[in-house]
Amino acid sequence: MIELRFHSRGGQGGVIAGKLLAVAVFKEGKYVQTFPTFGVERRGAPVMTFVRISDKPIRLRNQVYAPDHLVVLDASLIQYYDVLQGLKEGAAILVNTDRDIAEFNFPDRFHPVAVNAARIAIDHKLGSITQPIVNTAILGALARVTGLVSLESVLEAIKEDVPVKVEANIQAAKDAYNEVAALEPARL
Repeated sequence: MIELRFHSRGGQGGVIAGKLLAVAVFKEGKYVQTFPTFGVERRGAPVMTFVRISDKPIRLRNQVYAPDHLVVLDASLIQYYDVLQGLKEGAAILVNTDRDIAEFNFPDRFHPVAVNAARIAIDHKLGSITQPIVNTAILGALARVTGLVSLESVLEAIKEDVPVKVEANIQAAKDAYNEVAALEPARL
């Protein structure tokens, strides 16, 4: 079983990112589970979303405490929360940032990758300049970085489950897939 944990803020689309990933993985014939956890429901509040992927039925019903991969939709969360807690050695860490990933000083046992999903979302008018919705862009990058799901399946999930700006969201996922900047080669 592969487990992922997404760290985001309310309004960025972290919960929907988990749902879209689940739809995409299900299309590829795998079992999948996704659910969020958050405190007070308000824009900007920290949100965690968990995703499990398996070739067998998933019976677990608890949070993901030892993820195989980590996705951070808001890089500011890194300085306030221990986003690396429980992260398995060799895990990919995908961060939405315009900074060089080396600036985060992640331990060498992980594979950090940066994508400027916010810029991509703004380019495609997804959300606003001050609050871009980065979920579809981050999923495009995740597909490339981990190989857990194909870009084609992500695009199909967007077509089926994103109610507005479908073409813009599809293009955002494609752009992020193509623009992932990594310290090491993609596909862990």
